[in-house]
Amino acid sequence: MLWLRTWRLGIKSLLLHPMRTALTVLGIFIGVASVIWLLAIGEGISREAQRQIEGLGADNIMIRSVKPLNPPEASASAFILPYGLLREDYALLVETIPTIKSALPIREMRRMVRYADNTIECRVVGCTPEYAEVTRLSIERGHFITDAEVKVMQNHCVLASQVVERLFPYEDPLGRRVYFQDQKDYYTVVGICRDRAPTAAIGGSLDAQDFSNDVYIPISTMRKRIGDTIVMSSGGSREGETVELNQITLRIDSINNVQRTAELVEETLLKNHGKIKDTAVIVPLELLEQAKRTKMMFMVFMGLIAAISLLVGGIGIMNIMLATVTERTREIGVRRALGARRADIVRQFLVETIAMSVLGGLVGVGVGLLCPPVIDGARLIVKRVAPDMIAGLPDVVRDVTPIIVPASIPLAFCISVVIGVMFGLYPAYRAAQMDPIEALRHE
Repeated sequence: MLWLRTWRLGIKSLLLHPMRTALTVLGIFIGVASVIWLLAIGEGISREAQRQIEGLGADNIMIRSVKPLNPPEASASAFILPYGLLREDYALLVETIPTIKSALPIREMRRMVRYADNTIECRVVGCTPEYAEVTRLSIERGHFITDAEVKVMQNHCVLASQVVERLFPYEDPLGRRVYFQDQKDYYTVVGICRDRAPTAAIGGSLDAQDFSNDVYIPISTMRKRIGDTIVMSSGGSREGETVELNQITLRIDSINNVQRTAELVEETLLKNHGKIKDTAVIVPLELLEQAKRTKMMFMVFMGLIAAISLLVGGIGIMNIMLATVTERTREIGVRRALGARRADIVRQFLVETIAMSVLGGLVGVGVGLLCPPVIDGARLIVKRVAPDMIAGLPDVVRDVTPIIVPASIPLAFCISVVIGVMFGLYPAYRAAQMDPIEALRHE
C-alpha cells in the first residue's frame, strides 16, 4: 500500500507540469530509440556484407589474375603484355593438392555482341558447367553450358537477361545466332539466365560483379575461336595483353582444410609467378571471419553513440529533478514536519524519476520497432522526389534493410531505467537531507 500511494503521488506530481515532464521523457525516448535504430542499421549492413561473402562459398578458394603495376623490363616495352594464371597452373593445382574437390577455370573478356541490327558490349565468360552452380545462376529457359559442349568446343552460348532484352526485344532468342563483332563465327543461343543480383566489392579483395550483361560460352570454344590475346587501340596507339585464365575457383573437401590448402596454393603458384606478382589468392572464409569481427566492432561503436543519447537524457532527468527539489522545498518541509522519514522523501523522488524513465523507455521501444518500415518509406519517398540523388548513393545505403536486434530492446529499456535511477539518486538524496525547519521557512 505504501508503494502504491507513493506511485500515485509521484505520477500526480509529474502531471502537474506536463510540458516539463514530456521534455524530460523526450531525452530518454530519443536515447532508447537511437540504440534500437543504430543497432538495427548496423545489423542490416553487416548481414548484407556477410551474405555477399557467403555467396562466394566458405569452402572455396578463388585465385585471380592481377595485372602487375610494375611489369618486368622485358615485358614493359613489349607490344603485348603476358600475365596472370596459366592453364599449366590449373593442371598443377588439380594434380598436386589432394584436398581440392573440384576446380573451375574461368576466362573473361569484353566483346561487342551483335544480332541483326542490335549491337551491345558484353562480358563474354568462357566457363564450364560448374560455373552456374558456383555463382548461383539459374536458367529461365533452355540449359547452361554442358560437358559435351565443352568437350567438342561447340559454338553455343547462354545469355543473361539484360542481353536478351537488348538484343531480342521482339523475338525468342533460343536457337538464334549471335555474332561477336570482331569474329566471323556465330554462336547459337541455347539458354537464358534469370536475373541475378550483382555482388558488391568486398574488402578491397574482390571487385564487384554484375551478371546482367554476360554471355557464357564453353571455355574450350573461347580458346579455339578467340584465343588468349586481346589487342586494344586508343589515341593512335595499340597495346595488348595475353591472359590464359582470369580466375580459378577451387572447391575444398572440408572447411577445416581451407586455410591449409590456401597456403599450399600460394606455394604452388610460386613456380610460375614467383618473379612477378600477377595472381591473388582470395579466401572467402577469411573474409567471412573478418566481416564477423568487423560487425562486432561496428555494433559496439554504434551502441556507444546511442549510449551518449541516453546519457544526455539522464542528465536532463537530473537537471529537472534538481529544479523540482528547489521548487518543492516547502512541500518537503511540511512532509518532514508531519512525520515523513528521509527514506520516504528519497522514495518519492526516485519513483518520479523511474516513472519518467519507464515511460521514455516504452515510447522509445515502440518507435525503435518502426525502424525498418520508416526507413523503407523514407527511401521510397526520396526515390520518387529525387531519383538522381538516390541513384548516386552507395549500394549499401540504397538497398540496406535494417534488422532489429532482439537483444537491443530489453537492453535499451533496462539501460534507460538504470540511468533514471542513477541520475535521480542525487536529487532524491539532496531532498532528503534538507533540514525541516529551514525547508518550512523557504518562500
